[in-house]
Amino acid sequence: MVLKMIKNMSVGIGGSTAAIELAKLNDMTQNVQSVTKSEYQQRITKAQQLMKKQNIAATYVTAGTNLSYFTGTKWYASERMVGAIIPQQGDIQYIAPNFEEETIKQFILLDGTVHCWHEHESPYQLFATILSQLNITQGTIALSEDSAFFITDGIKNALTEHSERYNLINAKVITAGCRAEKSDHEISLLQQAKTMTMAVQKAVAKILHIGITTQEVIDFINQAHKKVGAAQGSSFCIVLFGKDTSYPHGVKTPKVLVQDDMVLIDTGCLVEGYNSDITRSYVFGTPTEKQRKMWQIEKNAQLVAFNAAQLGVVCGKADIAAREYLASQGLGPDYQTPGCPHRTGHGVGLDIHEWPYLVSSDTTVLKKGMCFSNEPMLVFPNEFGIRLEDHFYISVNGPKWFTEPAHSIDDPFGYC
Repeated sequence: MVLKMIKNMSVGIGGSTAAIELAKLNDMTQNVQSVTKSEYQQRITKAQQLMKKQNIAATYVTAGTNLSYFTGTKWYASERMVGAIIPQQGDIQYIAPNFEEETIKQFILLDGTVHCWHEHESPYQLFATILSQLNITQGTIALSEDSAFFITDGIKNALTEHSERYNLINAKVITAGCRAEKSDHEISLLQQAKTMTMAVQKAVAKILHIGITTQEVIDFINQAHKKVGAAQGSSFCIVLFGKDTSYPHGVKTPKVLVQDDMVLIDTGCLVEGYNSDITRSYVFGTPTEKQRKMWQIEKNAQLVAFNAAQLGVVCGKADIAAREYLASQGLGPDYQTPGCPHRTGHGVGLDIHEWPYLVSSDTTVLKKGMCFSNEPMLVFPNEFGIRLEDHFYISVNGPKWFTEPAHSIDDPFGYC
């Protein structure tokens, strides 16, 4: 394959092939340790402590990341109710369709009774019956916020038939109360995922050439993630060229790469269910003076947000600090463009976007173990966009990067 040469190539951008770069990548997951049964039990214990403090009699977690986080049971959400009741005291109680009983038992890591319902029966009535068996005949019942409406509505109606003395609330105080503050093991899993995606980001930058399509790049990134040990490949991938980069999450019909295009690549993978999510923006060719200036402002805004995210302050302060800096550079203000149209960052863990958020309205106090993306993207409508996204976590000494931020528009990966 003959590669079309470009002028003023940035360091680490272009000049290689997919075959060469894939051959350089190796499995990076040999030392990854799965979450243990004792860790899941610790999570249940913490949830029950929070429930006692909040006077919550029981918490329901539905199929998805909440069920997985607390019990280790990986199960997909569907039109059939599958989940678990965590009582304030005592053992977990699982709920599943009868025909799935033997299958779901293969996925359950934390012991508990499995209660089943047949297709013609109501799982919500079963839910109410389980509470009665646990002697929970009144009080506050928390339902995980990712529960579908048909589940919450079904539970509400079933409990009303049994008693008017139940109070249903959002379980965020329990789910986020546990999940937002990551353990050292969780942070190590997040670190591994991000280290893997950074290796992929470096590799994909080298295969770019004039005429390459976004789909070719996406396919390479998926293969590269598999090479570094992500069994499912990429968990998501956004590739944009030229003015398409001014659309934060892409366009219907993406363009091919041409000389001097801005490039935006946002991708990630999973390690034991924990997410990476890294974005790099650079120019394939020669940056304009405007692109060069705005790239540096984006990098500065990212650092301002990072420095503002200190132990004991509220999440919103990081977003406010970044937005105030951008306003001082004539961008915005607030969410106006040219400027940053979305929040500065999001929490990350088993969900790629989870609580808390780096947005001005979030008053959650920053605590040790909280993990965030940092991406105060700049959008110049119909021209280009620049998103530099790295993640950090709150340590005992304040914020700490998972991945080193981009170096410069001419040397984004710091080779020189």
